[in-house]
Amino acid sequence: MAKDNHIKNEAITRREDDFAQWYTDVCRKAELMDYSSVRGFIIYRPYGYAIWEEIQNYLNKKFKETGHQNVYMPTVIPESLLQKEKDHVAGFAPECLVATHGGGTKLEDPLIIRPTSETLFCEHYAKIISSYRDLPKLYNQWCSVVRWEKTTRPFLRGAEFLWQEGHTMHENEEEARTETLKMLEIYADLGRDLLAIPFTTGRKTDKEKFAGALETYAIEALMPDGKALQSGTTHYFGTGFAEVFNIRFQGRDGKVHHPHQTSWGVSTRLLGAIIMVHGDDNGLSLPPYVAPIQAVIIPIAQRKPEVIPAARSLETLLKNAEIRVKIDESDKTPGWKFSEYEMKGVPLRIEIGPRDIEKGVVTIVIRHDGRKLTVKKEEFVATVKMLIKQVQQEMYEKAHAFLLDHITDVTNMEEFNEVMAKGGYARAMWCGNQACEDKIKDLTTATARVLPFNQMPIGDTCLVCGQPAKKVVLFAKAY
Repeated sequence: MAKDNHIKNEAITRREDDFAQWYTDVCRKAELMDYSSVRGFIIYRPYGYAIWEEIQNYLNKKFKETGHQNVYMPTVIPESLLQKEKDHVAGFAPECLVATHGGGTKLEDPLIIRPTSETLFCEHYAKIISSYRDLPKLYNQWCSVVRWEKTTRPFLRGAEFLWQEGHTMHENEEEARTETLKMLEIYADLGRDLLAIPFTTGRKTDKEKFAGALETYAIEALMPDGKALQSGTTHYFGTGFAEVFNIRFQGRDGKVHHPHQTSWGVSTRLLGAIIMVHGDDNGLSLPPYVAPIQAVIIPIAQRKPEVIPAARSLETLLKNAEIRVKIDESDKTPGWKFSEYEMKGVPLRIEIGPRDIEKGVVTIVIRHDGRKLTVKKEEFVATVKMLIKQVQQEMYEKAHAFLLDHITDVTNMEEFNEVMAKGGYARAMWCGNQACEDKIKDLTTATARVLPFNQMPIGDTCLVCGQPAKKVVLFAKAY
C-alpha cells in the first residue's frame, strides 16, 4: 500500500504549536458547531449532531437490551423542590440559571433551568412507587442541561450541553450497586467498540464524587496533551434522596422501605474526546463505527460521461452493504474535496476516474494513516468492509498504546512533578486523607481522577505525607 502524501491543511493551527487553538479550529472548520449569541451556548451543526446521533443509537440499543426505558422530564425545576436535598443543591448552586419572571410576572417560586434531574425524577417516583412490585424503575432521558460555567470550550465545558441521564430505583442495595457498575461497563464498552477510545475506569474520591452521591464511578480518557477528560459517570445514592423525597414502598416482608437509587450519564463531551484523541493537523479523524460518513466517493474528471454513473454504481454497492456513504458530485475541484473530507475525518476516500474505469479498479485512501490502495471492482465492497473493521481496530490500538505509555508509577513528589510536566497519569499511593489530596492540587493543579479497580500497591506510604497508604490513585491534570 502506498501512502498519500497530502499537504497539511493550512486552515488549522498545528497541534504542537497551540493545542487549544488547534482544537477550536477543528470544531469550526470541520463544521461541527458554531457559536451562538449567548456565551457558552453553541449551535450543533448537522455533522456534529450526526456524530452524537451515532452515540445515541449505540447507547439506546444497550439501554433497552438491559431493560431501561426512555422518558422525558421538564426543563425547569421549582427552586423549592431543588432545595429539598441540601448537599445536592450546594453542589450545583453556583452553576444554576434561574428564571424569576414568567409572562411579565415575578414568580413566587423561581424556576431553575435543570442542571441535572435527580429531584425531578424523585418527585415523580414518589408518586408511582408504592410496592416492591413497582421496582426496579429503570428510566433514562435524552435532553440538555444548563450549568453556568465561568470558562467554556465547545463540547468540553459549556453553559448548555446535550446528554443522557439515567435515574433508577431498586429494591435493595445490592441491586442498585450492580446497576451502577453495569452502566459503567456499558460506557467502557462504548469507548472501546464505538469511539476507539480506551477509558480508564474506577471510583472517584469523596472530594471528587457527585453532589449527594455515596459513591461515584467514572470513565476517564487521556488526551494527546497529557490531560485527562472525565467522559462519563455513574453514581450510587443509597436511600438519601428517597428519604428526603419520601419515596417508600411496601417490601416483601410487609414493612415499609426506601428504595436505593442510581444515576448515570454521558454527554456531548464525548465529541471533544473523539476530536482530541484521534485528530491531527489536517482535522478530524473519525473511527469508522462512529463516523456519520464512513466512505466518501470523489469522482475524478467527472465531466467525462462515464464517471458519474460509475461513481453512483459504487455508491449503490456500499449502500446495499449498509455502509454510510456519500458521493460528492459538486463542481468543486478534486483537491478541494480531498481537503474537505480529510478535515471532516471521513475514514475512507474512494476515487473513481476514467483510468480507474478503464482498468476496472477503484482507488481507496485511508484517512487515519494516509495509506492508498487500488482494488479490483469485484473486490471493492469486501475490501471496504474489511478496512472499516481494520481501521477501527488500528485506531483503538494506537490510542491504547498511548495510554499505557503515559501511566507512570511514582513514589515521591519529585517523580510526580516529572510526570505532570510531560503529561499523563501518575499512579501513586495515598493515605486517604483529603488534606493530602488538596495539597497535590495546590502544588501541581493535578487532581485524583480515579481509584482504579486494580488496587495492586506500588508502595506502602502516602506520596505526600509519608503515612501508611490505603489506596492506589491515578492523578492527572484535567480538562
